[in-house]
Amino acid sequence: MDVFFLTMGAAMVLAMHAGFAFLEVGTVRKKNQVNALVRVITDFGFSTVAYFFVGFAVAYGITFFVPVPELNNIGGNANGYEMVHFFFLLTFAAAIPAIISGGITERVRFWPNVLATILIVALIYPFFEGLIWAGNYGYQAWLSANFGAEFHDFAGSVVVHSMGGFLALGAVYMLGARKGRYSKDGRINAILPSNIPFLALGSWILCVGGFGFNVMSAGTADGASGLVAINSLLAMVGGLIAALVAGKNDPGFVHNGALAGLVAICAGSDIVHPVGALAIGAVAGAGFVWGFQFVQNKMKLDDVLGVIPLHGGAGLWGGIAAGIFGTTSMGGAGGVTFMAQLVGTLTGVSIAIVGGFLVYGIIKFTIGLRLSEEDEFMGADLAIHKVSANPEEDMA
Repeated sequence: MDVFFLTMGAAMVLAMHAGFAFLEVGTVRKKNQVNALVRVITDFGFSTVAYFFVGFAVAYGITFFVPVPELNNIGGNANGYEMVHFFFLLTFAAAIPAIISGGITERVRFWPNVLATILIVALIYPFFEGLIWAGNYGYQAWLSANFGAEFHDFAGSVVVHSMGGFLALGAVYMLGARKGRYSKDGRINAILPSNIPFLALGSWILCVGGFGFNVMSAGTADGASGLVAINSLLAMVGGLIAALVAGKNDPGFVHNGALAGLVAICAGSDIVHPVGALAIGAVAGAGFVWGFQFVQNKMKLDDVLGVIPLHGGAGLWGGIAAGIFGTTSMGGAGGVTFMAQLVGTLTGVSIAIVGGFLVYGIIKFTIGLRLSEEDEFMGADLAIHKVSANPEEDMA
């Protein structure tokens, strides 16, 4: 039953990658739609290889290089549980480059991006994953001894989402803005999305998959909790309503606001009260609207899908919020402290920022990271894949 339970969870999170793809396809210009689709699915492929051969061992010390009879009982678990556990955790690991993809789209070179994906999923992400979810290097014990509790991140507000969002910060900075996004005289020029229905479809797929992301993080059927499900629902709704109001009915903000709520509730979904989940989601939704405008207009970072505020910012808030709303004084289950959550969150954010600047900086200054000006003007679809999103129409 546990193997079946986790397989269904892995399949739901795998389906979320279609959500990442269509959210990006709907946001980019038509000349970059094919590239968005191809990068998301191939990033998943290279992430699988990197995590299988290196990343899973870095995080959990487990490899699969033994005869098949032994594979079925790795870690003392029967029925090949550890292999489907790998599958489930892989879908989390592969979400990191899928998140980053939304920030760097429309101007990143294909193969240098593949190299970055491999390095991040093999080394940087599993290093922090292992600190938190495997207790590596005594980090959780240190937090408990100094701040009264371990860092609690049930489904990855910080381990997955903030890591992805703040890794993207270095990537976006190193790439620079798309041509024409910011004028030399200080003007900010809008680059409109190509397809709002595709954007909305991507959001819906991610929302549905988010319940597998959160509920199935229990790891076993017996551990599944209705509290996680209702908290995920209310946080999602709080995020979309707050973004609707703060974003003045903008469809992009509304659909991403729902995702911001789901991102923020991941950490404390198993310990906060449903009313607290609604509040966490609302803050995340409104925070995404403000954060998107701040990153784009004040920092002038061309984060195309807003992944820095959506995953980085909402994930950061979720990690800290678990230390507020998860306490017994706020109606939560307890077992957390504000300082442990704050320190753990900032640790993850710091590793992500340093890792992002390091990986994308090295690639930029060695083999190059960005498309040529000519290829960017032509669009990544024709420049890289030699086909547009609608080839038949182009022949008419």
